[in-house]
Amino acid sequence: MIRSEGSARPIARRFALGIAGSLALAGRARPDAAEAEWPARAVRYIDPFPARGATDLLSRLFCAKMSELSGQRFVVENIAGAGGTVGQTAIAGAAPDGHTLGLGSIASLAVAPSVHPTLPYDPARDFTFVSGLWRVPNVLICDRNLQVRSVPELVTLLKRSPGRYAYASAEPGTTPHLAMELFKRLAGVEIAPVPDRSGAAAILDLLQGRLHLMVHNLPTAIVGVREREVRALAVTGAERSPAMPEVPAMAEFYPEFEVASWGGLVGPAGLPPQVVERLSRLTRQALDSPDLVEAFQGLGAAPWWTTPADFAGFRARQEALFGGLVAASAAAVE
Repeated sequence: MIRSEGSARPIARRFALGIAGSLALAGRARPDAAEAEWPARAVRYIDPFPARGATDLLSRLFCAKMSELSGQRFVVENIAGAGGTVGQTAIAGAAPDGHTLGLGSIASLAVAPSVHPTLPYDPARDFTFVSGLWRVPNVLICDRNLQVRSVPELVTLLKRSPGRYAYASAEPGTTPHLAMELFKRLAGVEIAPVPDRSGAAAILDLLQGRLHLMVHNLPTAIVGVREREVRALAVTGAERSPAMPEVPAMAEFYPEFEVASWGGLVGPAGLPPQVVERLSRLTRQALDSPDLVEAFQGLGAAPWWTTPADFAGFRARQEALFGGLVAASAAAVE
């Protein structure tokens, strides 16, 4: 359950005390000394992104349910910085006893290897992959005065007048940026990028006709779509979103298209198999819980359980996909 802002300070203090205790115990544990009955104490869950953001809200909902199911507290700790790589490094360096876990995200595990020339961790080798947790698609929206109502109509228009239309270009390496790059590649279209000052500024430009298209995060865009200020053409996930079931998925036109924000549960490399198995079962129970499903969907996210092997394979395919897009769009950080 998410607490109100007024209770954030005492909650943070209790979280900090719990985290300090977990760290002290983890420091004394041998990597092969997993307790027979996991979890034996509070579990530290590292979110590599700032508090009160989307991943924080989703993580706290998940951890509250895991606390209920496991009988031990799952304590969220935000360790933000460098696009999620600081917190991801902390997860990789933890003792592999199952009492320090965290969020593995598209940004830090699939995009970062191509954006950053060097990383302090290897996404393929330094983590134990447990399960996916959620997926949040973006959505391709357009100026309502643009004479298109579908992706095929948009492609026809762009091919008829290459370079005439402009789109809000998001920050390099983000999912809106990569989704537009993939769309341009698969559709074979040319459209002029306009650097996005901010999501709000881009929406205003779209409403006033200065821009024609943009890929935006679904929870933010959905208000404008419902109020008919902008038109939604497709969501960028592999399937339609329960939040906008009437809007097709881009994969309906381009089967290989899937650029959605996602998060999954990971631990340091070497988690004992019995811990991974129990974590997998508990995670499935949590993500199948009707109250958690409803809460996730209220934030525009779809619960996403996977086997450990499926999650590891999915991450590898995403890294390969985004590596080509980043190279083509020169998004790498020197």
